Amino acid sequence: MKALVLLCCFVASLLLPGQAEEAEDVSEETPLRDRSHIEKTLMLNEDKPTDDYSVVLQRLRKIYHSSIKPLEQSYKYNELRQHEITDGEITSKPMVLFLGPWSVGKSTMINYLLGLENTRYQLYTGAEPTTSEFTVLMHGPKLKTIEGIVMAADSARSFSPLEKFGQNFLEKLIGIEVPHKLLERVTFVDTPGIIENRKQQERGYPFNDVCQWFIDRADLIFVVFDPTKLDVGLELEMLFRQLKGRESQIRIILNKADNLAMQMLMRVYGALFWSLAPLINVTEPPRVYVSSFWPYDYKPDTHWDLFLREEISLLEDLNQVIENRLENKIAFIRQHAIRVRIHALLVDRYLQTYKDKMTFFSDGELVFKDIVEDPDKFYIFKTILAKTNVSKFDLPNREAYKDFFGINPISSFKLLSQQCSYMGGCFLDKIERAITQELPSLLGSLGLGKNPGALNCDKTGCGETPKNRYRKP
Repeated sequence: MKALVLLCCFVASLLLPGQAEEAEDVSEETPLRDRSHIEKTLMLNEDKPTDDYSVVLQRLRKIYHSSIKPLEQSYKYNELRQHEITDGEITSKPMVLFLGPWSVGKSTMINYLLGLENTRYQLYTGAEPTTSEFTVLMHGPKLKTIEGIVMAADSARSFSPLEKFGQNFLEKLIGIEVPHKLLERVTFVDTPGIIENRKQQERGYPFNDVCQWFIDRADLIFVVFDPTKLDVGLELEMLFRQLKGRESQIRIILNKADNLAMQMLMRVYGALFWSLAPLINVTEPPRVYVSSFWPYDYKPDTHWDLFLREEISLLEDLNQVIENRLENKIAFIRQHAIRVRIHALLVDRYLQTYKDKMTFFSDGELVFKDIVEDPDKFYIFKTILAKTNVSKFDLPNREAYKDFFGINPISSFKLLSQQCSYMGGCFLDKIERAITQELPSLLGSLGLGKNPGALNCDKTGCGETPKNRYRKP
């Protein structure tokens, strides 16, 4: 018994000042922090009706299915990037993803933003690693828990593609519907904490691949740290590699800042940048918010006014993502269309080169192997840059096409010039018209301040039933 007491005292001595009494303090009558700034910044108390985006999203869905998806399926783009866009993803709310080491306050932060503490809705938190599942918080009329296998089977939701990660992962996926006004406009995703001494194989599912799926679809990514967990190990380093190219969505959060004196906080802030500098290779570093995101008052003798301003800045950032929901969705679909077009042009170039090099006595397999092994020898990529308005920075990795054509024989594709029909037109013309005209026009209609619900399906052509142009009135 004496040894157990000594062990507890030793563990408590390793915690930050004030952190050892945290559980004891919270259990007592600790004053709660004022939440009026959250409700004001996120406009939770306003009774204005929710904007009707259904018409715009329906039109966006039609553009995708009629102008982008035919070329995407014909040239098997999903097998190159493994990013299949579903109807649920097009109509989904903005997604905010919480990443970071274990027990840095990710779940506590979600509880605080939603005001779930001391309610039956709150996420379980603790000093030990507590979150072992990917938890998706969505809006619903009443508190409801949804199993991962149910979420993956529901095509109306945006999570059906997660089924490809296996049944072991679906057991670690859980959805929670909460009747909260903020969740009417956004979806929160809480993730398992990164534990550097655990091998990925021990999780039982491809953790990095699952993280990548959520990263690719997140509108805002909060990477949370606390002053005791600034070290960067292999798993965290891999995570930042996956975040490459998404720097504009990343926000770094230094949580539990009121546990430190100002001088120590400045040192920790510098140490955080020192640890992350090799992992974020961009000219402008991501925004860092320094505060303490939990429901209780700041510790005494700390710069609470600074922490409050930082918190309000983060809330404004979150609100901006919510307000720009449609703009971000249209821009995402347009970016996807550009990538599909480039992929189709490259496959067409590979196929045309193969046909040009084939003779009556040629071995087709050897000819195409030579082309795939050294595409620069046949000016595959240079031809695309010279003859089309494609940026060299948008070209995919050459090595990716070795694997792509290893699975998909070149004979299974048709030239772009053969992907045309008398009634439907050409696939390439359709996607180019979507990129240059239809999607910018849809985006422009939002920029002019038009009411999204005022758009008429008869004028925009977003209706499900196509009209017969040849029927006499």
